[in-house]
Amino acid sequence: MPRQRIGHSVTAEIQQFPPLNMPVSRPSITPEPAADQPTATATHIHKALREVDEDWNPAWPAEWQRHYAAVREMLAEESHSALAYVEPGVTVHGMDIGRWLARQRKHDVWQALMDGQRKRLAELGVEPLAKAPRPASAAGGGRAAAWERSLAAARAYLAREGTLTGVPRGHVEVVVHEGEPHAVKLGAWISNQRSRQASLPAERVEVLTSLGVI
Repeated sequence: MPRQRIGHSVTAEIQQFPPLNMPVSRPSITPEPAADQPTATATHIHKALREVDEDWNPAWPAEWQRHYAAVREMLAEESHSALAYVEPGVTVHGMDIGRWLARQRKHDVWQALMDGQRKRLAELGVEPLAKAPRPASAAGGGRAAAWERSLAAARAYLAREGTLTGVPRGHVEVVVHEGEPHAVKLGAWISNQRSRQASLPAERVEVLTSLGVI
């Protein structure tokens, strides 16, 4: 029987491995983008959505946007002159746009809207009603003045933050009302309005709803 050349075979196997001091190349790894960095895909989607509808993600409540879109759709199908005949009880997609429009025209509600909301309503031909005269007993100060200051604070916060949801109870908003600065306890005020919603006058409920407070 022929002998195997064991020594030669082992030497050949060893020679297949690189020397210990030879650098080993490693595949390059491209780091993934951080989770909080916007991707090109997300940016593209946002741009595409805005091209379809600039109001796809409005700063105001979605309920307000749905009613506005329903009014806009109706006027596009008919004409802007039809606006004069839209009264409470007129519905589109199950929404009473007549009642909604009547509420938006009220002076206090109109003033509580954001600039973008008033601009969109004006483009449809919607105009606010004249301000109702204030009763003599309410003029000057007291609870009525406190309400106006709190509303001014809520509007200022909403314009800056885009929402009145999640306002800390201890938050204080400084606003200038009738030429004087006031520190309004906005967080506590919002909490109180929500807890007293059932006992609030209808007009105040409408204003608070338009702001997204309740």
